[in-house]
Amino acid sequence: MNKIFSKYNIIRALLFAGAITVIIWLLPKKDGRSYHFEMGKPWTYSLLTAPNDMPIYLDSIKSRAVRDSIQRTFIPVYERDINTEKSALAAYATRINSSKDIDLTPYERNLLINSLRDLLENGIVNQSTYQDVKSGKLGEVRFIHDNTAIVIPTTNFMSPRAAYGRLDSIFNEPHFRTAIEMTAMSQFLIPNIILDTIATKRLYEEVLQKAMAPIGVIQQGERIIDKGDIVTPELYTLLQTYNRMTAGRSATQVDRHHYPILGQLLYVTVIMTSLYLFLIFFRQRTFHDNRSIVFIMSLVTAFVIFSYGMAETFRSGIYMVPYTIVAILMVVFFDGRMAFFVYMTQIMLCTIISSFPLEFIFVQFIAGVTAITSLKELNRRSQLIRAAVYVFIAYCISFIAVEIMQTGTLDKISVRMFGYFGINAVLISFTYVLVFILEKLFGFVSSVTLVELSDVNNPVLRELSEECPGTFQHSMQVSNLASEAAHRIDANVQLVRTGALYHDIGKINNPAFFTENQHGVNPHDALNPIQSARIVINHITDGLKKADKYKLPEVIKDFISQHHGAGKAKYFYNTYSNTHPDEDVDPAPFTYPGPNPQTKETSILMMADAVEAASRSLKEYTPEAITALVNRIIDSQIADGLHNDSPISFRDVKTIKDAFISRLRTMYHARVSYPTLNKERKAEPTEASEIEAKS
Repeated sequence: MNKIFSKYNIIRALLFAGAITVIIWLLPKKDGRSYHFEMGKPWTYSLLTAPNDMPIYLDSIKSRAVRDSIQRTFIPVYERDINTEKSALAAYATRINSSKDIDLTPYERNLLINSLRDLLENGIVNQSTYQDVKSGKLGEVRFIHDNTAIVIPTTNFMSPRAAYGRLDSIFNEPHFRTAIEMTAMSQFLIPNIILDTIATKRLYEEVLQKAMAPIGVIQQGERIIDKGDIVTPELYTLLQTYNRMTAGRSATQVDRHHYPILGQLLYVTVIMTSLYLFLIFFRQRTFHDNRSIVFIMSLVTAFVIFSYGMAETFRSGIYMVPYTIVAILMVVFFDGRMAFFVYMTQIMLCTIISSFPLEFIFVQFIAGVTAITSLKELNRRSQLIRAAVYVFIAYCISFIAVEIMQTGTLDKISVRMFGYFGINAVLISFTYVLVFILEKLFGFVSSVTLVELSDVNNPVLRELSEECPGTFQHSMQVSNLASEAAHRIDANVQLVRTGALYHDIGKINNPAFFTENQHGVNPHDALNPIQSARIVINHITDGLKKADKYKLPEVIKDFISQHHGAGKAKYFYNTYSNTHPDEDVDPAPFTYPGPNPQTKETSILMMADAVEAASRSLKEYTPEAITALVNRIIDSQIADGLHNDSPISFRDVKTIKDAFISRLRTMYHARVSYPTLNKERKAEPTEASEIEAKS
């Protein structure tokens, strides 16, 4: 009971419930009466008839044409600001007549006043309106007086700047220009023809409403559309009318809310439960790792949220969502089988949002399989670009296949969809950045990071090569052996290769105490077996400390701690036991801290490490001797139970043995001895030497 209600299981239960709650909250609430459809695609439901008399409206194409026509021909309403006009004229007359410094006769002053009156009577408008007049967009305006509309041309309208230019061209004598500047006549050239926005909007809506009035009626019970019919623009408009009518009809609380939500809840719960069951039965380590389960559930939920937002924002916008990123991330951080299951879980959850579930599932299935198979490991950016291109091609081909199957022609294919697929592929190419961010957030290790760590110029590996050259060479050989075996059993090759390079970094502290670094002097000769065992065993602890110092990932630390497991330092244990035959020897001082290998990769390293070290003691490297050595070392480890906690199988062990034998035979194959030149016989002169002698 305590195990069931442990805090870890509570976390998983909360994640499960939280993800379902968020998804249900975001999913579109269907009432069982509305339909999902798209223009140019077949009607996927059964025969639909009119539940009542239904008005027939213009389709979207015709209505857009009508709107455009109204916008081109509609005459806006303006009003004349008489008060502003009179005030400006009176104020200017007062200013020019009261100014004694102006050298103008009364007649000339009246000329300026009358010119201002003429300009205001012709009409002064703001600059934007004047631009419309000059460009021909505004040829006429409408004035409403006593509920009567009067239409006048705009040919005489001017902006304040144009009116001032007119004055400047008429009164070009110096004394007139001086008077215009001294009286600041430009200040009185203010717009008096102003747009009446309220009246304009009211009249425009009246005209638009008349133009958009129903053009016919479908009587109750009359056929609207049947299964397989293509949704034309006319039918699309009619179906929208049907949805609006049915949405407005009264429905019971159970019909409108409870049953659809209950169905969605059951649907999402079944899918999420399937994901949990897969993890429990086939990926227990992942399920019991808090970071992994939080990552998976957050990723799935985040993509549902993103899908909902895209579907609401863009028509068919759900196809712009890069779902294959889910598959790629799972491949990078976990494995292909898990990637496929989590990816399909994601797709099944988002199917509810799609208007065409069958098409959506098929297209996304093909794209996901393409992404997983084309990107088994992510080691270089070019691999991601290549995968994005493959996914784009898969989207296009699968979409064309569905469209031809449904419509029987290529004419109905929407070019817009290929643009969506292109955007999708571009977003996939940014997964490289996302991998880096997620590594930092969740502490995962990708293949990219492993490749970087396997660079022998890294500080810790460079220190290992300088301080322990023998150990460094041993690590390189172990890396080659282990990666070959990992490749044959389909384990993580890059992880094994990198882990092998770091597994013995603890020997840096005491390089002389390890055989591969000794040069004739063995410091163990001065120590008893217990002391020697302690020093040798401590290279595990020292290695973990050095890994912490260089901030190596946890998966690399696993190779350091598990490559000897809980086995014994047998050389010193056997030596001590032989020198103390009557003593019941305590194995604890000679036992490594462990734990035993927990994964296939760490098991491979344990085998490769022991086999490579033992192979150096062989007196002859015949196929029989190498085979016997490999079988003896690995069988001994299995007999000691060192691989009991690893998921490695007997078939894997057989394959690993074959890989080791093949690689060791290649490493230690006999070379042809080169014959020495007989000193008593002189070499035949070459053609070059003869030419040189003659010259």
